[in-house]
Amino acid sequence: MNIDFTEKKNSILSPNVLESEDTISFQTEIPKQIQQAMNIFIEEHPNWDQYRLLQAALAGFLTQNGISSRLITRLYIGNMFGSHSM
Repeated sequence: MNIDFTEKKNSILSPNVLESEDTISFQTEIPKQIQQAMNIFIEEHPNWDQYRLLQAALAGFLTQNGISSRLITRLYIGNMFGSHSM
C-alpha cells in the first residue's frame, strides 16, 4: 500500500466538517472490485461522492473498532444519517 499524506486546510466543503479543521489527503491503491462497487453505489445514490463514502467508511471502521472520538463519531453519523444521506 502506498500512502502519500498531504496536509490541506479547509479542503473538504461539507456540513459535517468544521471549516477550522485540518484535513489530510492520501493516495492508496484499492482492489478493482471495491472501486467498481463504489462507482455503482455512487451512481445509485447521487447525494454521495467518493470522498463522503470513504470518510464514512473510515470513520465507521474506527468507531466500531474502539476509537473513542466525538469528532469521528459525529463524522460517521453525519455521513450515514445526515439529511443528504440517501
